[in-house]
Amino acid sequence: MIRRGSQADLPFMRSMLAHAYHWHVAGLETDIPLSRYVDNWGRPGDVALIAAEGPNRVGAAWFRRFRPGAPGYGFVDESTPELTIAVVPSRRRHGVGQELLDALLDRARSDGVRQISLSVQQGSPAVAFYERNGFEHAGESHGAVTMQRRL
Repeated sequence: MIRRGSQADLPFMRSMLAHAYHWHVAGLETDIPLSRYVDNWGRPGDVALIAAEGPNRVGAAWFRRFRPGAPGYGFVDESTPELTIAVVPSRRRHGVGQELLDALLDRARSDGVRQISLSVQQGSPAVAFYERNGFEHAGESHGAVTMQRRL
């Protein structure tokens, strides 16, 4: 089941940041604090979806816009929201990530979003996943690829 995220999901979303951006944490890339992706959640344009199996949350996908002075890792410009998506390890390769991505892109389109960006570790299998879903390379930096998709 995919449902809209709420304030009650923030601790789960925060925990999912370690899965989504593990290579930055492992590489001690600390210029951009991961908390930036969830701090002050509920700003205009913040959208989150949660994947649940029964009472258990198994994945989260969300997007938010950043300013040039406080960007995310996949920052393109301030009108392009950045996608964050992660699935708990035990539920990966079961289609949860695809369901979350499809639902979030549909939501972005209905909200009038023109394009969305993300950051992914170079060489990660996730690069091919995003390419299959229409994302294109927009740049590279510090072992990561910035990708974007026009909607």
